[in-house]
Amino acid sequence: MNIGQAARHSGLSAKMIRYYESIGLLKAAHRSESGYRLYGQDDLHTLAFIKRSRDLGFSLEEVAKLLTLWQDRQRASADVKALAHRHIIELNQKIDELVSLRDTLQELVAHCQGDDRPDCPILKDLATGGACH
Repeated sequence: MNIGQAARHSGLSAKMIRYYESIGLLKAAHRSESGYRLYGQDDLHTLAFIKRSRDLGFSLEEVAKLLTLWQDRQRASADVKALAHRHIIELNQKIDELVSLRDTLQELVAHCQGDDRPDCPILKDLATGGACH
């Protein structure tokens, strides 16, 4: 199938497929005589793997490691689990950061009168880098 069909089947854009190929996550596609990329079922499985990994928030570097582990039939599942566990730790750190950001912004919004006056604690906080807190 061509890149447009592979994009539709995988849920990825043709641009992303070309990018994943350019950085080595996806092996170089076979080419038709006229130079068009051609993809087979193995490529679609790899694209689905990449998409699901990215949907779960894995970085491109982590996806590359996961692909290597997936393709290595002699791998230890402990290696996969360790990589996933590190990712969970990173996700929890990001969640904590986001909760803190949300709480700070909620507090600023609660203190903003939201009226016709120019005084705005949200803008004041942004201008002072949070020093007015």
